[in-house]
Amino acid sequence: MTSHVQDTSGSRDSAPLGGELAVERAYVAMCREAMGRQVEDADRQVVAGQDVSGDGASAEALGRYLRTRARRTAEEPDGPLFFGRLDFEDAEAAGDHRRQRYHIGRRRVSEHPAAPPLVIDWRAPVARTYYQASALEPRGVSVRRRFGWAPSSHGAPEDLTGLEDEHLGRQAGGDAASAIVAAEIERPRLGPMRDIVATIQPEQDDLVRAELAESVCVQGAPGSGKTAVGLHRAAYLLYTFPERLRRSGLLVIGPNRTFLRYISEVLPSLGEIDVAQLTVEDVVTRHPVRRGDGEEARVLKHSARMATVLERALHARIRHPEESVTVTDGSYRWRVGTGELARVVEEVRALVLQPHVA
Repeated sequence: MTSHVQDTSGSRDSAPLGGELAVERAYVAMCREAMGRQVEDADRQVVAGQDVSGDGASAEALGRYLRTRARRTAEEPDGPLFFGRLDFEDAEAAGDHRRQRYHIGRRRVSEHPAAPPLVIDWRAPVARTYYQASALEPRGVSVRRRFGWAPSSHGAPEDLTGLEDEHLGRQAGGDAASAIVAAEIERPRLGPMRDIVATIQPEQDDLVRAELAESVCVQGAPGSGKTAVGLHRAAYLLYTFPERLRRSGLLVIGPNRTFLRYISEVLPSLGEIDVAQLTVEDVVTRHPVRRGDGEEARVLKHSARMATVLERALHARIRHPEESVTVTDGSYRWRVGTGELARVVEEVRALVLQPHVA
């Protein structure tokens, strides 16, 4: 069962709306006030951090962290602070979220760091239920609510123009069509690329949240959302593995400057503003060309035979060890001799390496 509440007054400043929409608009106002306090608090912490005690290195590291946090908070673009809501059942299927209600948005919003969030970041584990729950598999959700906002809204309460409820626990058939999602997907694409965080489909969500070590190749027709899925995956990984990825860095490579300008606003809208975005030419020209291939080498590198060449080169690097290896296991140290290592190498060759095909 799907129910709708829509502002049909023709003016955002006219007569008061029905109860549900009015309650949600009041919640928008509360979240915006909390977001403003988050920005102010980040700035205050920068000032307070200047007087921190401790060694110079620790103080500098803390100061750098606080300044970066304040800058990121201040530079996040304005927009609706939430696009959906989850109401969980009073049932065992809801698990730890029993009788809980969560608003889902592009970033976390709370009244202070230790308080329960007013808005859950779309990348948080519980938010996955918003994208994956269905009538056939509610996942403990009684109601999934979607919100409609005025085009190009900066997130003001009066810009919340409608809402739509899906009563997952009471639907007998397949999922009902969502008018709000359909309108968002079909909205004309003008100007820079927009995020799709409010309309991610279950199969797209699977790609976005794939494991860090898992390489993902997204294929599809023009306009099918390949680039959007890739950018949302980047934002998800930065949220889930922040320290690891910020140490190694995350790079977005595009074919040209026009493409990078087109996608430039997506990651900042998702709360990620420190991601390098370069063209293929930017990456290649970092390393000067010292020599060029002859015609025969160029033909080889663009043919299927190159796979055999690389395979042979890899296998040629596998040699018997010339010295033993020491392995540490807690307080113990194990030494593996060259004879044992040679036996392991031969076993690997027999199991893995296949005969070369000329």
